[in-house]
Amino acid sequence: MKKLFLPLLFTLLLILSACGNQTSTPTASSNAATETTATSEPAADTTAEAATGTVTYESENGPIEVPANPQRVVDLSSYTGSLLKFGVPVVGVDQWTKANPNFAEQLKDVEQVSADDVEKIIELQPDLIIASSDVKNADKLKQIAPLVTYTYNKVDYLTQIEEVAKAVNKGEEGAAWVADFKAQAQAAGEEIKAKIGEDKTVTVMEGDAKALYIFGDAWGRGTEILYQAMGLKMPEKVKEVTSSQGYYDLSLEVLPEYMGDYVIFSKTLAGDNSFQETDTYKNIPAVKEGHVYEVDATGFYFNDALSLEYQLDFFKKSFLGE
Repeated sequence: MKKLFLPLLFTLLLILSACGNQTSTPTASSNAATETTATSEPAADTTAEAATGTVTYESENGPIEVPANPQRVVDLSSYTGSLLKFGVPVVGVDQWTKANPNFAEQLKDVEQVSADDVEKIIELQPDLIIASSDVKNADKLKQIAPLVTYTYNKVDYLTQIEEVAKAVNKGEEGAAWVADFKAQAQAAGEEIKAKIGEDKTVTVMEGDAKALYIFGDAWGRGTEILYQAMGLKMPEKVKEVTSSQGYYDLSLEVLPEYMGDYVIFSKTLAGDNSFQETDTYKNIPAVKEGHVYEVDATGFYFNDALSLEYQLDFFKKSFLGE
């Protein structure tokens, strides 16, 4: 649709929104930022009032009025797993989230959208939009629904989950989940270190024959759990090269220099993995000793609540055989 028609669409949106608040139908729900505090308005007397009321969320860009009980959320970044975990209906997600095999069932009827799909997002009638702080078309998105944005890695991964929970008025649930997850991850870490040894190192790698990467302690793919929550060691050389941007790309020839005693291989299943048949790869000690644990990369990128639960379970099974 041509740009000149957008003002009319936004006018129509105001009318549709008034109707949508009464007849919204969730399409996906599951049991699946800065440190701030959301403050609610006085509790409503009726279910209808609660469904249409708002709360003030203190975002990293200041206070934003958001739905007290959001029913049609569009997530343009990577927070869907947390929204699903806290039972928040999602109607639109980005392509990476849509492709996550771990979310396939919950998102089967959810639309794939990007920030460029302004008209498509309008048609979804969202009551809340969540995105990264550098999202395109922010001014247009704000006219559709309240827009909450986050800067990746501005806060730690667990604080981020708490912030997303606060944005959808689920602050208590978010805090409880974080406390429980911390306890589980710490306990699993102690078991793993007791089994493999306190000084053993772990490398997280990803890619294929075209490009290989290793990751620091806060770049998804389970890195936050391994290094922060569990306290497992990272090879010093990996720590050095990932300290500035969080990851490092390298060639097969030097890969052995960065491999720890154990390796988590976030593997691109559709990629060219022929490098695994080379002598260079096969002679890596972790490979020879069967200490490389492979997982589908498309389901391992993220650090939302559901993804962290999946990663923690994977690490328990891999290291402990649970």
